[in-house]
Amino acid sequence: MHHGGWVFGYGSLMWAPEFPVAEQVIAQADGWRRSFCLRSIQHRGTAEAPGLVLGLEAQPGHLCTGLALRVEAPLWPEVHAALRARELVTEAYREALVPLELADGRRVEALTYVMRPEHWQYCGGLGIEEQARIIASAHGGRGPNAEYLFNTAAHLDELGIPDDDIAALAAQVRALTAQRGSMSA
Repeated sequence: MHHGGWVFGYGSLMWAPEFPVAEQVIAQADGWRRSFCLRSIQHRGTAEAPGLVLGLEAQPGHLCTGLALRVEAPLWPEVHAALRARELVTEAYREALVPLELADGRRVEALTYVMRPEHWQYCGGLGIEEQARIIASAHGGRGPNAEYLFNTAAHLDELGIPDDDIAALAAQVRALTAQRGSMSA
């Protein structure tokens, strides 16, 4: 991809890409949904107390709205290598090219990281209470798990991207952390 490339951000890449973004456009991936289905043992949790981070799961009939991030051609090899180092730490994701429809009508193929359901870190289908309980308490190398969720929810709001599941989960985690942190607040 000598002409540079597109990356689809559906979670933390939306608010912390950590690479120079030439252009960002709201985009939809058809047949995918984002969910807290990946046990995080490094960035947002530990092996003893794993957190939960977002993965992209194949789901026919579902649309995932996120951000298409364009990388300039000269930077692509370096950015691609950095993304692999960040996203493929434990091989729970696989790299995929997904077709996106951009808000301005363009169609592009974008690199993204999708969940491998056969991986031991996969934990799809957890109920919202269980997800909230885990996220409210987990903490990893990149900080509190709750911060990851709140940042994602805030950016979806800012971008005008509705995601009822994430909004509901964020409200639940806020309630839990408020109960727990009323003394330290």
